[in-house]
Amino acid sequence: MSPPPHGPATQFRGLRRFLTERPPRPERCELCGVPVPDDSHRHLVDTEKRALACACTSCALLFEQEGAAGGRFRAVPDRYLADPDHRLDTGAWELLQIPVGVAFFFRNAALDRLVAFYPSPAGATESELEPSAWQSVLGGSRLAGLLQPDVEALLLRRSDGRSECYLVPIDICYELVGRMRLLWQGFDGGAEARADLDAFFDHVRQRARPARREDRL
Repeated sequence: MSPPPHGPATQFRGLRRFLTERPPRPERCELCGVPVPDDSHRHLVDTEKRALACACTSCALLFEQEGAAGGRFRAVPDRYLADPDHRLDTGAWELLQIPVGVAFFFRNAALDRLVAFYPSPAGATESELEPSAWQSVLGGSRLAGLLQPDVEALLLRRSDGRSECYLVPIDICYELVGRMRLLWQGFDGGAEARADLDAFFDHVRQRARPARREDRL
């Protein structure tokens, strides 16, 4: 998930598969120990350690119920939502204090505030976000009202004068961070990193559906 508000992304056990070459054998569920193949790989947010944990489908289902295990573990959901009406001009982006064209925001339940990160050669870098900036730029958006704390994020991209905004699972954001960290070259990331970023957002775009009135937090 994060980096947590107080630690680097590489401290997260659940990010190993995004930051290293894929191991020859599947990872194991960190709760029950069974092997977890890619097609059933889930993630949990450990709210005490501020970490992602790999989980099998069965264990993840146990923590989809709010309050399970006293609320320590929360299953990362699998919904992708888009806001076709989202608009973000250059001035609004500058208020967010993000030096690159991609960022993600999630609500940290323990701190009861929004935190913002963006990918960089060093991993996920936190941006100091003023609450007033969040409220004026994103607070009134359709997707902000649907965002589940800790397990979902608002993923934003501004490119060629247009912006995109999606509600996505938090682990997808850290997949992006890991990919950019591995591929980044030079000052602007290089052609390979830019092509991978385009492919990543193509995938998100294909999976996302427009948010509907019946969607709930």
